[in-house]
Amino acid sequence: MPSVIPAVLARVAADLRCPVCARPLAATGRALRCARAHSFDPSRHGYLTLTAPRRRRAAGDGAAMVAARGAVLDAKHLAPLTEALVATAVRVTAQEDARLVVDAGAGTGHHLAAVLDVLPNARGVAFDASAAALRQAARAHPRIAAIGGDVWHHVPVGDAAAGLVLNVFAPRNADEFARVLHRAGTLVVATPATDHLQELAALHRVRIDPRKRERLYGELERVFELADVRHVAWDLRLTRLEAAAVVHMGPAAHHLSPTVERRLRALPPTLAVTAAVDVHVFRRSRSPRRPARRPAPRRERRDAGVPFRPGRPAQRRA
Repeated sequence: MPSVIPAVLARVAADLRCPVCARPLAATGRALRCARAHSFDPSRHGYLTLTAPRRRRAAGDGAAMVAARGAVLDAKHLAPLTEALVATAVRVTAQEDARLVVDAGAGTGHHLAAVLDVLPNARGVAFDASAAALRQAARAHPRIAAIGGDVWHHVPVGDAAAGLVLNVFAPRNADEFARVLHRAGTLVVATPATDHLQELAALHRVRIDPRKRERLYGELERVFELADVRHVAWDLRLTRLEAAAVVHMGPAAHHLSPTVERRLRALPPTLAVTAAVDVHVFRRSRSPRRPARRPAPRRERRDAGVPFRPGRPAQRRA
């Protein structure tokens, strides 16, 4: 435990809530405490876990998965996704207050850090279940507070405290997202499209649900309305080791077998892989339980640097 509360945790403490009684927290000595004296100590790595006592901690990504994701991010293979999230954050917060940005399922905090770079007055909460990821998130940006917890149970942020919630390839809790967002706030959800990493699909058994978009809208439409969706696609040129890192960083890592590992080692020295992501923008519903409006996605080819125009074949690199 650090000798003092990290400054970023102290600054964001008033926006956090006790996971036991839901009262506000305050930095006191070397811990964060609520008015009922429930106390939570930061780890020596700078992150804070906010889960109720005796509640089983959610299983987050392991150290190997986090390391693989870090290698892929450091190589800029997901830069078009980060750029799309940043552009979306700038657009949706142009007229609204985004004093607090919550990234639910933030992982290492990579995307959140990029968003905070363009929102100089905002603080960030990187919320994740993985201790390995939180260690990196706590160092990802001076305005990121890394908080551990279980999104299925509770997001330990105050009611209407956030102007923007990000959710990138992560579990979702519609009721909690709606609760922590203020009335004019925005939820941005990034999900893999059906052809995302399709060239690597034969290596493992995990598949992207072809009805993923419909399931997403079904989860959220009771409390959110869909305002926009953009399809962003780009081509990756991966080495054999990079392709293995891509497989090891995602859900497939939980289902790898010796056969899959042999297939990875047998890949060609370099290969072309498709990346394709849908970035959805949701607003708080003015009429709860009303089905969300579902506009057709605008498509972009980020590798070409220009929008993809429907009806015109995409030009793929060899």
